[in-house]
Amino acid sequence: MNRWGATGAVFAFWAVIFGAFAAHGLEDRFIKLYGDQPPKMVMGHPVPAAIKYLEDFKTGADYQFWHALGLLFIGAYQPRHSSRLLNAAGVCFVNGILLFSGCLYLLALLNQPWLGMIVPLGGLSFLIGWFLLAVGLCKSHKKSEQTE
Repeated sequence: MNRWGATGAVFAFWAVIFGAFAAHGLEDRFIKLYGDQPPKMVMGHPVPAAIKYLEDFKTGADYQFWHALGLLFIGAYQPRHSSRLLNAAGVCFVNGILLFSGCLYLLALLNQPWLGMIVPLGGLSFLIGWFLLAVGLCKSHKKSEQTE
């Protein structure tokens, strides 16, 4: 079984569900939950809190989907080019999805602003994952050139 490919497919599946939930089911809930809160400042402009949290939720789904595709790529590439760096990149993507996307979902749904302090750790995990993936691909390319 290809664990990275399967993990990527599961995360992509849930990203689509969360994205659809955000597009079709959360607006009324967020208006009820955040309608009486003062506007949030976004890039120097006031934005209704309900809209801000809905956008945060959608951002979580977007990043989850892109990194699920990264996991699918690792799953497709790794069987021919086993690498600790590719495994580490996969772990970073999973951690990033859980910390970044997961905390954005919970922050928006539960109105727990303290979760916003964890979100950057997920972003850092994504960045480390992409770096490890790039280094791992370069190293596996050099290995394959040497064996030819």
